Amino acid sequence: MIDKSDDRIWPDLPYENWKETCTTLHLWTQVVGKVRLKFTPWLNHSWHVTLYVTARGLTTSPIPFEGRIFEIEFDFNQHVLDIISSDGGRRRIALEQRTVAEFYAMVISALRELCIPVKIRELPCEIPDAIPFSRDQMHSAYDPEYAGRFWRVLVQVDRVLKQFRTGFIGKCSPVHFFWGSFDLAVTRFSGRRAPPHPGGAPGLADIVMREAYSHEVSSAGFWPGGGGLNYPAFYSYAYPQPEGYRRSPVEPKEAFFHDAIGEFLLPYNAVRGASNPDAALLSFLQSTYEAAANCGGWDRPAIECAIGRPNIPSPI
Repeated sequence: MIDKSDDRIWPDLPYENWKETCTTLHLWTQVVGKVRLKFTPWLNHSWHVTLYVTARGLTTSPIPFEGRIFEIEFDFNQHVLDIISSDGGRRRIALEQRTVAEFYAMVISALRELCIPVKIRELPCEIPDAIPFSRDQMHSAYDPEYAGRFWRVLVQVDRVLKQFRTGFIGKCSPVHFFWGSFDLAVTRFSGRRAPPHPGGAPGLADIVMREAYSHEVSSAGFWPGGGGLNYPAFYSYAYPQPEGYRRSPVEPKEAFFHDAIGEFLLPYNAVRGASNPDAALLSFLQSTYEAAANCGGWDRPAIECAIGRPNIPSPI
């Protein structure tokens, strides 16, 4: 069990203290994520565009390009952006206070130097009134302390979400980081088709949203705050939302249904301050999933299993 007394494990992450850095970092991840989007074959529900938590930060994972692969990683230990290719090429960009426009130009230039020319759509996704990357001189904050804290939170959340994921044998997404919405998420599927999603996300084609939500889901994850929420929180939602879902009892006691957002929320500090943070978070994930599955009439015996344990095969 993780010792919660160590503040480095579940660090304090007050949104107001780093919201400007958070906004800049969100936009930087969009630049990098759109490079992955440019070259990676489409995978259902946009799983091909996501980033992944690593022992250093966030990575694209290998991206194919003309018989080679390359990878881009945010390193929040040394605060650099690492770009490496399978033919031995490497470029590094310091993560420090710089505008989105400068960061964008440096990434495109570094890739060009590695003989990976790329042109991406510059308008950020899922951000109202967004500024194209090459013209964004407004956002430039970078506080390495809080960027590092954010990554350390993601390390813990990634670990618990992956544990939760093992209790499901139906279709389930990887645990991955969506740079559009700037959240770490895992999604379970009932196996049934869903009604067409209405779309409407800024900077995101409706067809992408409809493909992402083509089947019934129960999705949960973590985001650091913003968009009207001034604190970091865990979330859980169902699409389509079944009758009675929002009135379902969930755990722990600090969890609640946020009517404006349309999702269950659990403040990060409720988990951070719990005597057993892992158990608190797992209870939220499981109880909100059960609310979706029970209210939605999912065939739970056919798609669930016991939580996995190291070196012990799941029973058939």
